[in-house]
Order: sequence, then C-alpha cells, then structure tokens
Amino acid sequence: PPRAADGVTCRRCANACRLGPGQLGYCGLRKNEAGRLTGGDPDSGRVSWYFDPLPTNCVSDWVCPGGTGAGYPTFARRPGPERGCNNLAVFYRACSFNCLYCQNWHYKEETFAGPPVSAEALAAAVRPDTTCICFFGGDPSPQVAHALEASRLARRADPDRIMRICWETNGSVGPRHLEEMIELSLESGGCIKFDLKAWSPGLHRALCGVSNRQTRANFKRVAAHAARRPDPPLLVASTLLVPGYIGPEEVARIAGFIAGLDPDIPYALLAFYPHFFLDDLPTTSAGHAHEALEAAKDQGLTRVRLGNVHLLGREY
Repeated sequence: PPRAADGVTCRRCANACRLGPGQLGYCGLRKNEAGRLTGGDPDSGRVSWYFDPLPTNCVSDWVCPGGTGAGYPTFARRPGPERGCNNLAVFYRACSFNCLYCQNWHYKEETFAGPPVSAEALAAAVRPDTTCICFFGGDPSPQVAHALEASRLARRADPDRIMRICWETNGSVGPRHLEEMIELSLESGGCIKFDLKAWSPGLHRALCGVSNRQTRANFKRVAAHAARRPDPPLLVASTLLVPGYIGPEEVARIAGFIAGLDPDIPYALLAFYPHFFLDDLPTTSAGHAHEALEAAKDQGLTRVRLGNVHLLGREY
C-alpha cells in the first residue's frame, strides 16, 4: 500500500493508503485527485450485477434464508429454499487484497470499463422476486460507501418486503463502515461471510499481499453481535484449502479462533481450483479436505462443512 509523504489517507480499509497527487490506492480504484479522494462513492461505483436464482451456490446457502428458509417468516418467504426468487449478485471491480489465487482476477483489467454506476441505479435493479442482495467481488471494502447507500435505497423503496443484505468479504473494511454493515444485515436477515484466508500473518501476507490483523479484529466485532439474531446466523466464515499452504494445522488455528468467540458460527472449508498465479497447483485432495474438516471439528465448532466437493481430487 502506498505511503506518500505528502499524501491523503484513505480509511475505507485496513491498508490505509496514503495517496500522493494523482496516485491510485492498493485497490487500484481510490485516487487522490487534487487533494480529494475519489472512487467507489455513491455516485461512482465500478460495479456489475446479475440475478442468481435461489437456492444458489453461495458459500452461505447451507445456513441462509435463501437456501434453507432460516428465519421464516420474518426473513424468508418460504419455510424451505426460496425457489422462484433470486439474489441480486453485485460484483465490485476492486479489492483491498491481491491474492495469488484470485478466481476473479479478470476484474483487474476491467475496473474502469464502462461508465460509473450510481447507488440509485443499482437499487433500482431490484425486481419483485429479489429477496437478497449480496455484495462481493473483488471485495466490497473499497466501494463500501456505494454498497451501503444502495442497500438503504433498496430497503427504503419497500420497507415491508423481505430484502436481505449480505456480504462476502475479506474482512478488511474500516471499523466505522463495518458497524453500518452489521446493522443493515441484522435488521434485514442477511449475513456477513468472512473469507479467513490464513491464520499465520506471514503466510497471509505471502498469499494475499497484506496483513490479516484487521480481518481478525473485524471478525471479533461481528461475532460480538451474533447473539442479537441467532437465526439466521449473522456471521459465517470460510477458508479455501490451498494445497501446500492451507492445511489441517492452519485450519485448526482458524477454527480455534472462531470457536473461542462462538462455537456455533458456521464455517465452510472450500476445495481449491488452480487460478491466477497459483495455476500450477493441483485441486484439493479428498484426504486434505477431510483432515482439515476433522481439525476444525476438534476445535469445538458445531457447524462445519466441506464446500465445492465436486472439485476434490480422487487422491486421499
């Protein structure tokens, strides 16, 4: 992250870039234009979206209202999967991390493609059969002001309908914005899914380019609110099982951290598929995945599952 001596500091995420005149932030979006930081504001989102029929392949679908009917009738239209409804999947074309195995790395070439989109235009995309909005990317953190405004506008347009606000994030967003995310998700029945990529600080920096200190702190902040709405769960965690890097020992450390906060926080372990700079690695083996699963359970977590099982290699 840039640290220009004469720079303006951005507080959107943990990187706290100090941007000199004309300089872009680590996210490749935020910019110092004549002493004013621009990019990802409510009137200038770099974003695209699509409608994903429910139940979808969301990492949280095994515990969320759209996939299970959790929280019915307050937060779900049906007591089971919300078939016939859709998720407005919102992809933000910027990220506060720079992961070597990013599965959506093409966004880096398309950040500024097309005109910017206002939060109002995004909120207007909601259809009558839309029951949740999920912000992902990239990551929502560099453009969190845009996402928060779009969420408020969408819910304000019809305050009595079911409209959950969900997030898939690396957890590096600034604390002030995180509090706003928490409140929106709590009141709407949505969830905040943290991708806990690694436990060891050095390993996290090697894989993702930056520290995981604020991700850990933010996870604790959200966990402190989880008891306010146990069903559906506010907080969900996931970890990608990267061969040679994220194995049972690393998973045990992450799971122990989660269990120490609340053993009922759902935790998904995801099979890896080679991408980006780690395209020479194999997929996660079945043995790797099941050993990691047992390591997580041994830490006392009550809700752990394997995801992306179709990617698991045959080797045990």
